[in-house]
Amino acid sequence: MKAVCILLQNPYDIDMRVRRKAEALVAAGYAVDVLALRAGRTERTYTLNGVKVYTLGLGKKRGSLARYVFEYVAFFAWALVRLPLLMLRARYAVVDVNTLPDFLIFAAAPARWMGAKLILDMHEITPEFYVSKYGIAESSWVIRVLRRLEKMSFDFADRVITIHEPIEDLLVGRGLAREKSTVIMNAVDEVSFGAHPRSSSAGEAPRAPGRFVMMYHGTLTPIYGLDSAIEAFGMVHAEMPGAELWILGGGPEKSALERLAQTRGVASKVRLLGSVPPAEVPAWLHQCDIGVLPMRRDVFLEFAFPNKLSEYIIFGKSVVVPRLKTIRHYFSEAALAYFEPNNWSDLARQMVRVYGDPGLRDRLAAQARVEYAPIRWDVMKQRYLKLVDAMAGPRRPTAEPSRAAEATVGQR
Repeated sequence: MKAVCILLQNPYDIDMRVRRKAEALVAAGYAVDVLALRAGRTERTYTLNGVKVYTLGLGKKRGSLARYVFEYVAFFAWALVRLPLLMLRARYAVVDVNTLPDFLIFAAAPARWMGAKLILDMHEITPEFYVSKYGIAESSWVIRVLRRLEKMSFDFADRVITIHEPIEDLLVGRGLAREKSTVIMNAVDEVSFGAHPRSSSAGEAPRAPGRFVMMYHGTLTPIYGLDSAIEAFGMVHAEMPGAELWILGGGPEKSALERLAQTRGVASKVRLLGSVPPAEVPAWLHQCDIGVLPMRRDVFLEFAFPNKLSEYIIFGKSVVVPRLKTIRHYFSEAALAYFEPNNWSDLARQMVRVYGDPGLRDRLAAQARVEYAPIRWDVMKQRYLKLVDAMAGPRRPTAEPSRAAEATVGQR
């Protein structure tokens, strides 16, 4: 049985993109190990759906740039030591390194010397991420260093995965060889995501006759623009009888959003429902009428393709979204209700427009589904497996039972 190791500086259980890849590999007959952060578990090592996970109890207490650097260096050092030790036993054919940070690829250098091929899956574009998060000037020495590290990292990898075509084009412009790049989009696994039954927690907000639910689910941070959604709703709520804005998720902006809703006179219509486990999100999606993604425009978010957008689409919901570069690259004006980013009035206009026209909602949802079909997870999964197969070489039939058949267990 061919073996693959995945490096991930994030808790494995909650990183659905990496889980989709790992479980696809297991189903295809690979043995899969993951090196990740520990969160929400006491076990250092455990097996989940056939994937063996080794963890470091570092935690994620980020905020300052110094804390980011500390966590990156600590995880890098741990992976640099742990991976070759595991390689002695497993003889990995491929090591799949997931950013951030970009330089984590160099923790797999010993595995490469021992015969493994390296994939660098670039989840984010690091320079733009730090420009957005910390307001660092694009011309600063910090950003120049990050771009240099980025290029060194994708040069060192045997193959590079980018999450969509606009980022691939950006990186090609910064020196990435297009022939070594593969686009694997962050699409939702429709089978597993849609299979969850309606949960009891979703019943805490039952539908009432005449209720129209606009919903956002995700982290409550400034870049996602929830204050813009409340401001826009406050401008037009009188034109939308029965309309409510449900906000699912936790984060540093929750208290500020509650105060804003109170100030704008919509506290009774804006429901901040707190964090929801990923398994319960489908039940909430069943209850909403439209999705609202009020993200701001900046150098980083122009390249964002939110996983939430895919979730609304596969549930047949029309979505109000900002006219950002990457979203516009994949979806036409006939598929999504676009508004100009950072423009409360335009967002309010689209809320009213979609609210008042059920036929429009149906047309948008249907067209979005058509345009989503070429980038759905079934397509991306086969593309990923083809890439790994090409790097790992032919797999021999084996009588060894698949890890997918293992029960989830924890080991000290």
